Amino acid sequence: MTPDEVKSLIRKLDSADMIGFTRSFVDDFESALKSDIGLDGDDDWSGVLCIGMGGSGAGGRFLSALADSEGGLPFVTWNDYGLPSWWGPDWLVMVTSYSGETEETLDGATKAIENGGTVIGISSGGRLSDILGGNDDSVCIDIPGGQTPRSAFGHIFGTQLSVCWRLGLLPSFPEGEIESMIKRLRSASSSYDLIGGDGMPINLASTISGKGLGIVSPGEMGPAAYRFSCQLNENSNSFARPAEVPEMNHNEIVPWMSANADSQALVLLTCDGINPRTKSRIDWMMENVEGPVVWRIDCEGESLLERLLYAAHVSDWISIALALINGVDPSEMDAISGLKAHLSVIQ
Repeated sequence: MTPDEVKSLIRKLDSADMIGFTRSFVDDFESALKSDIGLDGDDDWSGVLCIGMGGSGAGGRFLSALADSEGGLPFVTWNDYGLPSWWGPDWLVMVTSYSGETEETLDGATKAIENGGTVIGISSGGRLSDILGGNDDSVCIDIPGGQTPRSAFGHIFGTQLSVCWRLGLLPSFPEGEIESMIKRLRSASSSYDLIGGDGMPINLASTISGKGLGIVSPGEMGPAAYRFSCQLNENSNSFARPAEVPEMNHNEIVPWMSANADSQALVLLTCDGINPRTKSRIDWMMENVEGPVVWRIDCEGESLLERLLYAAHVSDWISIALALINGVDPSEMDAISGLKAHLSVIQ
């Protein structure tokens, strides 16, 4: 596909400027890290429960991976109504709803407050702000609105990370390291831009269109693989499923090595710093998978945080490229809107 053909498809299909929002991802993330969230340090918690759905809830998985790698507290994600039965007020609740109207998330926030919990909310407005504003032990942090949650990941995750750093829930980075990371991410973003970039997202998307998609990663990159599959679902109307090594080596690896794999495409997210045995498993897979389209994306970065951000951003570009090739608007989500409209009339 030529650059002019790509530009023509963008003009035709990208009705809500998903390209523009994706292009601003690094700037949004940097701005969120620098914002004054107005919180004081407090790390007297047993753990952090991250509540959120869809694009609003994706950041909780990233925080959990960082906590598993380098944190001192467990971070657990909850993508449902209510709260887990084991939850108690000694667990901080971080509630994220970009619209401030996500009913599952509002239900969890309300139950946490009713049971004496402390809630930190992140939203661009809506009822979440009202619910938390009326509770002395809770706060709602405002982020810029006007876009879809999945395109606002820079705002959302940057704010979540800023909260965790400010409260001492996760180890923070020196300012110089943050600036260097942002510079590298900005360079990578330019390379993968659908206009003026190196063409990789379009090339990859062209080969996987129409195929069943498997997104495979080592465990620490699992949040990025999961979000990649969700971006493919929403942006390009494509089925996709994530799987992690080594777990998938005990089950899903079997069909990948069979004739059934001919109709599939495998995209592998990998990076430096993973367990050597996991690396050996991935290398063996790459040598022995035959039949399906296989892409390997080495997620660059000097820290797990940078590698996760790199993976999240390059996968955004790929999902939009696939939307263009599939002839769909990457911003359209009629099925989700239709379901919400149906639920709104059911008491």
